[in-house]
Amino acid sequence: MAISISPEAARKIQNNLENQGTPEGGLRLGVKGGGCSGLSYVMRYDPEKQPNDKVFEENGARIFVDLKSYLYLRGMTLDWQEQLMQQGFTFVNPNATRTCSCGLSFGV
Repeated sequence: MAISISPEAARKIQNNLENQGTPEGGLRLGVKGGGCSGLSYVMRYDPEKQPNDKVFEENGARIFVDLKSYLYLRGMTLDWQEQLMQQGFTFVNPNATRTCSCGLSFGV
Protein backbone atom coordinates (compact mmCIF):
# COMPACT_ATOMS: atom_id res chain seq x y z
CA MET A 1 0.00 0.00 0.00
CA ALA A 2 1.29 3.39 -0.97
CA ILE A 3 1.38 6.64 0.92
CA SER A 4 -0.61 9.31 -0.94
CA ILE A 5 0.25 12.99 -1.20
CA SER A 6 -2.57 15.47 -1.80
CA PRO A 7 -1.97 18.21 -4.40
CA GLU A 8 -1.92 20.84 -1.61
CA ALA A 9 0.66 18.89 0.43
CA ALA A 10 2.75 18.31 -2.69
CA ARG A 11 2.85 22.05 -3.45
CA LYS A 12 3.96 22.80 0.11
CA ILE A 13 6.67 20.12 0.01
CA GLN A 14 7.98 21.37 -3.35
CA ASN A 15 8.01 25.01 -2.22
CA ASN A 16 9.87 24.20 1.01
CA LEU A 17 12.45 22.05 -0.79
CA GLU A 18 13.07 24.79 -3.36
CA ASN A 19 13.44 27.38 -0.58
CA GLN A 20 16.06 25.12 1.06
CA GLY A 21 17.92 24.70 -2.24
CA THR A 22 17.25 20.94 -2.42
CA PRO A 23 14.45 20.58 -5.00
CA GLU A 24 15.43 16.94 -5.69
CA GLY A 25 14.98 15.97 -2.02
CA GLY A 26 11.87 14.90 -0.21
CA LEU A 27 9.91 15.03 3.01
CA ARG A 28 10.97 12.30 5.43
CA LEU A 29 8.05 10.88 7.41
CA GLY A 30 8.53 8.67 10.40
CA VAL A 31 7.04 7.45 13.66
CA LYS A 32 8.49 7.54 17.16
CA GLY A 33 7.20 6.44 20.53
CA GLY A 34 5.56 9.12 22.63
CA GLY A 35 2.78 11.65 22.41
CA CYS A 36 -0.71 11.64 23.87
CA SER A 37 -1.80 8.49 22.05
CA GLY A 38 1.38 6.38 22.08
CA LEU A 39 3.09 7.19 18.77
CA SER A 40 4.02 10.52 17.22
CA TYR A 41 4.59 11.53 13.62
CA VAL A 42 7.99 13.02 12.81
CA MET A 43 8.87 15.00 9.70
CA ARG A 44 11.94 16.65 8.27
CA TYR A 45 13.17 17.63 4.85
CA ASP A 46 15.94 15.44 3.52
CA PRO A 47 18.10 16.13 0.47
CA GLU A 48 18.23 12.45 -0.49
CA LYS A 49 16.80 9.05 0.32
CA GLN A 50 18.59 6.51 2.48
CA PRO A 51 19.41 3.03 1.08
CA ASN A 52 16.50 1.19 2.77
CA ASP A 53 13.85 3.89 2.37
CA LYS A 54 10.57 3.42 0.63
CA VAL A 55 9.99 6.34 -1.72
CA PHE A 56 6.54 7.60 -2.68
CA GLU A 57 6.09 10.21 -5.38
CA GLU A 58 2.82 11.87 -6.27
CA ASN A 59 1.82 15.25 -7.67
CA GLY A 60 5.52 16.08 -8.18
CA ALA A 61 6.57 15.61 -4.53
CA ARG A 62 8.54 12.85 -2.83
CA ILE A 63 8.18 11.24 0.60
CA PHE A 64 10.91 9.07 2.16
CA VAL A 65 9.89 6.51 4.80
CA ASP A 66 12.09 4.06 6.71
CA LEU A 67 10.85 0.46 6.75
CA LYS A 68 9.91 0.42 10.46
CA SER A 69 7.79 3.57 10.17
CA TYR A 70 6.17 2.26 6.99
CA LEU A 71 4.45 -0.46 9.06
CA TYR A 72 2.43 2.31 10.78
CA LEU A 73 2.06 4.66 7.79
CA ARG A 74 1.10 2.39 4.88
CA GLY A 75 -2.11 3.50 3.22
CA MET A 76 -1.89 6.98 4.76
CA THR A 77 -2.68 10.24 2.96
CA LEU A 78 -0.64 13.35 3.71
CA ASP A 79 -2.65 16.53 3.26
CA TRP A 80 -2.10 20.26 3.84
CA GLN A 81 -4.79 22.36 5.49
CA GLU A 82 -5.03 26.11 5.88
CA GLN A 83 -7.71 27.35 8.24
CA LEU A 84 -8.34 30.65 9.94
CA MET A 85 -6.36 29.80 13.11
CA GLN A 86 -4.16 26.93 11.93
CA GLN A 87 -2.17 25.62 9.01
CA GLY A 88 -0.06 22.52 8.53
CA PHE A 89 0.22 18.96 7.34
CA THR A 90 -2.54 16.57 8.35
CA PHE A 91 -2.34 12.80 8.47
CA VAL A 92 -5.22 10.60 7.34
CA ASN A 93 -3.97 7.28 8.65
CA PRO A 94 -6.19 4.18 8.33
CA ASN A 95 -3.90 2.32 10.76
CA ALA A 96 -4.66 4.68 13.65
CA THR A 97 -7.24 3.36 16.11
CA ARG A 98 -7.13 6.59 18.13
CA THR A 99 -5.64 10.05 17.71
CA CYS A 100 -5.07 13.01 19.95
CA SER A 101 -6.88 16.31 19.38
CA CYS A 102 -3.83 17.95 17.80
CA GLY A 103 -3.55 15.17 15.19
CA LEU A 104 0.20 14.68 15.72
CA SER A 105 0.03 11.47 17.74
CA PHE A 106 -1.89 8.25 17.31
CA GLY A 107 -2.31 4.72 18.60
CA VAL A 108 -2.61 1.43 16.79
